Amino acid sequence: MGSALLPDLGTEIVIPVCAVVGIVFSLFQWYLVSRVKVSSERGATSPSNNNKNGYGDYLIEEEEGINDQNVVAKCAEIQNAISEGATSFLFTEYQYVGIFMIAFAILIFLFLGSVEGFSTKGQPCTYNKEKMCKPALATAIFSTISFLLGAVTSVISGFLGMKIATYANARTTLEARKGVGKAFIVAFRSGAVMGFLLAANGLLVLYIAINLFKLYYGDDWEGLFEAITGYGLGGSSMALFGRVGGGIYTKAADVGADLVGKVERNIPEDDPRNPAVIADNVGDNVGDIAGMGSDLFGSYAESSCAALVVASISSFGIEHDFTSMCYPLLISSMGILVCLITTLFATDFFEIKAVKEIEPALKNQLIISTVLMTIGIAIVTWTCLPSSFTIFNFGTQKVVKNWELFLCVAVGLWAGLIIGFVTEYYTSNAYSPVQDVADSCRTGAATNVIFGLALGYKSVIIPIFAIAIAIFVSFSFAAMYGIAVSALGMLSTIATGLAIDAYGPISDNAGGIAEMAGMSHRIRERTDALDAAGNTTAAIGKGFAIGSAALVSLALFGAFVSRAAISTVDVLTPKVFIGLIVGAMLPYWFSAMTMKSVGSAALKMVEEVRRQFNTIPGLMEGLAKPDYATCVKISTDASIKEMIPPGALVMLTPLIVGIFFGVETLSGVLAGALVSGVQIAISASNTGGAWDNAKKYIEAGASEHARTLGPKGSEPHKAAVIGDTIGDPLKDTSGPSLNILIKLMAVESLVFAPFFATHGGILFKIF
Repeated sequence: MGSALLPDLGTEIVIPVCAVVGIVFSLFQWYLVSRVKVSSERGATSPSNNNKNGYGDYLIEEEEGINDQNVVAKCAEIQNAISEGATSFLFTEYQYVGIFMIAFAILIFLFLGSVEGFSTKGQPCTYNKEKMCKPALATAIFSTISFLLGAVTSVISGFLGMKIATYANARTTLEARKGVGKAFIVAFRSGAVMGFLLAANGLLVLYIAINLFKLYYGDDWEGLFEAITGYGLGGSSMALFGRVGGGIYTKAADVGADLVGKVERNIPEDDPRNPAVIADNVGDNVGDIAGMGSDLFGSYAESSCAALVVASISSFGIEHDFTSMCYPLLISSMGILVCLITTLFATDFFEIKAVKEIEPALKNQLIISTVLMTIGIAIVTWTCLPSSFTIFNFGTQKVVKNWELFLCVAVGLWAGLIIGFVTEYYTSNAYSPVQDVADSCRTGAATNVIFGLALGYKSVIIPIFAIAIAIFVSFSFAAMYGIAVSALGMLSTIATGLAIDAYGPISDNAGGIAEMAGMSHRIRERTDALDAAGNTTAAIGKGFAIGSAALVSLALFGAFVSRAAISTVDVLTPKVFIGLIVGAMLPYWFSAMTMKSVGSAALKMVEEVRRQFNTIPGLMEGLAKPDYATCVKISTDASIKEMIPPGALVMLTPLIVGIFFGVETLSGVLAGALVSGVQIAISASNTGGAWDNAKKYIEAGASEHARTLGPKGSEPHKAAVIGDTIGDPLKDTSGPSLNILIKLMAVESLVFAPFFATHGGILFKIF
């Protein structure tokens, strides 16, 4: 079989070093952002006069004679309000989630411990009966520990992301006074802080956990990596609550602010007179940043766990080849280095001087990282894998060459890029699909809705083919391990993907702060340009998250089927088919719950905003201040209350099906949820993104066509606002939460597989 070029000692040095490099780089970016001062000292706005990007450092305000100190003080005050709102919401959410985390950890321990009746004696290994492995009780204890580790890492990832976003939003606004290039760099660097912290933390914690568990497990790698799967479950279960809770919060505020502010009262977006405006800006941080961070961390943890589980029962694990075993972690380590170089292209190698250069700069990030990563994967594959090895394939060992594994990872990576670009084509207002949607607003909101829905359904076609090809290629070469590393390939550039993704909400907040601080319209134009590009990149980020979720859950599904000792999943048996049809229904049930939650929370918000406009004298004239706190409280209460039922649906389904109907029905449920969930998630995200950008297209009035539809307040614009409002829960609550539904059910089934295989299927045993 041969051995890898990189010795085990090399692996033990390379992985933690890459993770630490990622953390140091993100802290350095944070330091650079922090040099933009948000204080009212004169001239303390930026130290970068001698910077490469320091062209034209005059401030628009000075040129227009607006008092500078007032603006800076106002920005600082608004930033503070947003930061406090986001922090207090996350703390409230984490208290509830913490209770769930402890309860679920106890459940994992009890279920897995009871497989062998809590005995402390060793047992024959699952896949090799001649060998003795550690007792089931050990798996129960260590799975519980890794679940808690994953959950805590996920929560911290989301929280740190929110902190840096609320730290950077006002700084982006202040830099916009010097030019769009300066503002772009601050927003992008802040996104990079989150991307690198998350990628490096996820890798480091997983690597340390593996090494600590090895002290107990020794040579029993099968047991060790089975226990590690809890890490993915912890990461994703927290992400579910972060995504659903944050999504309900942000959209309740957004819909309330838009319907009363823009449609009824005809005041601009983010106008300080609107009582829901602070809640709306807080929502961007808790939903799009904290939720997205936890979500992608969950995908990353699960794809690593799925690959490690399959590898531990392949030749890597059987021969105890540590370097080859750590191949998934080495890909992620290479990803951190590649993303580091890619980030420099946006912040240091090239400078942005005009608005039209923003979107290409962000797209180039995706292209550069993908091209460099392809070379990186080749290097990792040739140095860390033997020339040929065997991979576990449903009971048999399949011989695989190292170049075949390289192709598996590369096909996932490039499928991610294709999904990203297709998403961009369907959601960016630079292309005809969104312009057609905008044009349909001439005849009112109904045609806008019809066109938007059609666009979303159509946008599913190419991504599904890309995912299908990635699955076929990677499975043909390396069975389920191929699919797991293909998902890792898609997520290998996670640091860049997250930087681009977090950039969107930061720019959105920056625009809101500019409007509320009463800055000139020229600054608002600059932040709007950043925001429009950010909307598209957020859609690209969601595309990546959904595509990788499909591959990850398929890999986890494969690992589950192997662990539960199912030889084939036969769709023609009634047990499996009923699972399939129920599984396909679950994403609809879940979407219904989340959409309804946004609707009912928005209803309360609309009533409150109307009440304030009607009862606070001088509010419309700008003489009185609205009561922001009440609106923040409505969003917080609604999201905490409403996130529990959808969360319970996802977490309890695998348990109920596994215990009462057994592993075959459960395999049907997982397959059904995966197949229907991916389609709904892509169409919901893209429909919402397209409606949002159609509205922005009309507002910006950048082309002759857009000017015939505008200006703000015209009938087509009002129709576009209604479309955008309908799209809000689709693109920011239901759509992105669905990818967690399909991953989470699969990883949960895998963790509980030993229990289901031993004690599951009670109903079928009775009858």
